[in-house]
Amino acid sequence: MLINDSKKDTVLKIWGRPSAYNVQKVLWFIDELRLEYEHIEVGSVEGELDSKEFIAMNPHARIPVMKDGDLIVWESNTIIRYLASEYGRDLYWVENPADRTLVERWVDWELASLQPDFLSLFWANFRTPENQRDAVKIEYFVKRCERNLTILNDCLKNSSFVAGSEFSIADISVGTMFYRYFNMGVSTPELPNVNRWYERLTIRPAYQKNIMFPFEELRGRLEF
Repeated sequence: MLINDSKKDTVLKIWGRPSAYNVQKVLWFIDELRLEYEHIEVGSVEGELDSKEFIAMNPHARIPVMKDGDLIVWESNTIIRYLASEYGRDLYWVENPADRTLVERWVDWELASLQPDFLSLFWANFRTPENQRDAVKIEYFVKRCERNLTILNDCLKNSSFVAGSEFSIADISVGTMFYRYFNMGVSTPELPNVNRWYERLTIRPAYQKNIMFPFEELRGRLEF
């Protein structure tokens, strides 16, 4: 693996709680890269993200935040792009801009379409206490997710991974939601190509470590 000589002795720092969707995305990719890092768990206790110290790193008071040397980066998809270009050029960064769009478009699709619909469903169905759930709202987001995943299923018909034959940051970005999606107790459509791809993710040690762990602590929990 190609490591930037100026940063190879730097230990990354990641702020965020391990059960947070976008934190999981970053931790998964860091472990795929086999980088050393320090994980500072924040975001479970009220007020932690509003501290002056945290606001100085991220004015939006959101997780994850990454520090690499003197550089501070926030927004999960920006973090994984940075990590790919800085620490994974031999495996995860495509130099040709036109070819790189094959990966980038899926990373952006996850942020613009897939993630909002899935997280809305997750909050409506799982994070909301049972006696406060809105069945109409849940069904609406079930259908939204089905529409998104039908598109993904069609695109995976002739490829092993989201952006082609090789595992990429597109799989990191898109794949983070699926363990919860398949285990949160909602009906899911027939997705044979997505299922085959998901099985490929589940045998990856970094996916098992950072994504495939119980999330029962979040059931009925409206606060972050």
